[in-house]
Amino acid sequence: MVTPAAVRETLDLVSARGTAAQLCVLRDGQFVVDRSFGAEPRDPFLLLSAGKPFVALLVHQLAERGALGLDDPLARHWPEFGARGKQGITIRHVLQHRSGLPYGRSLAHDALAAPDWDRSVRALAAARPRTPPGAVPAYHVLSYGFLLGELVRRVTGEPVAEVLRRDLLEPLGLRDTSLGGPVRIPLRGSPVRQTFLNRRWFRAAEIPAATVASTARDLARLYQALLDGGQGVLAPATIAEACRPSADGEVDRLLRRTVRWAQGFQLGGSDDGNPSRSLPFGQLSSREAFGHNGSGACLGWADPSRGLVMVYLTNRLQPGMAGAPHLCAVSDALLRGCG
Repeated sequence: MVTPAAVRETLDLVSARGTAAQLCVLRDGQFVVDRSFGAEPRDPFLLLSAGKPFVALLVHQLAERGALGLDDPLARHWPEFGARGKQGITIRHVLQHRSGLPYGRSLAHDALAAPDWDRSVRALAAARPRTPPGAVPAYHVLSYGFLLGELVRRVTGEPVAEVLRRDLLEPLGLRDTSLGGPVRIPLRGSPVRQTFLNRRWFRAAEIPAATVASTARDLARLYQALLDGGQGVLAPATIAEACRPSADGEVDRLLRRTVRWAQGFQLGGSDDGNPSRSLPFGQLSSREAFGHNGSGACLGWADPSRGLVMVYLTNRLQPGMAGAPHLCAVSDALLRGCG
């Protein structure tokens, strides 16, 4: 169970922040918390990077079906990509944020090009890796979704949004989730980011690393399905592979801090031994916990060791990782009440 005191503390932290939000908690498959603040339960939020696991799971699903191998060079399925020293980049390197391509030309250029799929993938095909493939983790902010999404398109012959709908969302009954779908809750933040990200043309674009829209209920159901062995959509061994650690104790070259990366997810627990560091999954998170943070605004994670799922979606954007302390506090408030 989750103690009533922990539930109250968690809800108080969310309510006191004063932003539109949804919070769902499941323990052993049962909803413990299902609350909305300034929004309806079926209002989709922009997940930002918390949506990255969706495209990663599609790639793992294709590997499970034998359509590709995770250690295939990406250029085997996307020949143009092999130019300019990228022939050694594998699918696994991308899943682990180790391809050497945290961006195409620059982060700013990637953001401006993001609503145009063809322009974005051409830029990545023409780019040179910043570091040798596989050498170091460097967070793929937007390139992650385009590299894996174009792979899905090349292998299946269909747009990634259609593959996502047919092969993952519909089988799991995630009716309020889409790539480039409607977002009813506008983002709050700096005037520049707020204006850019709230534009309809941006939110409707298929940007797998940023514009998956979903509700807390749907995202919680996805993580519960993964805890339940995939519910026939993914095999348990496939889920285990997606959650296998790929970086422990290494400093991410883009984020400039240690991140426990898996192969499609971030992992819980800390590597640096710093008790004051804000971890989105909580200082009390177990090393088995997996999920993803989205710009310090959205968060979803599951902890197999506790049978616990928490999804917390907000519309508040803050610079850098300024939202991480709040996400950490909410996660830890919940975890303190879990036996």
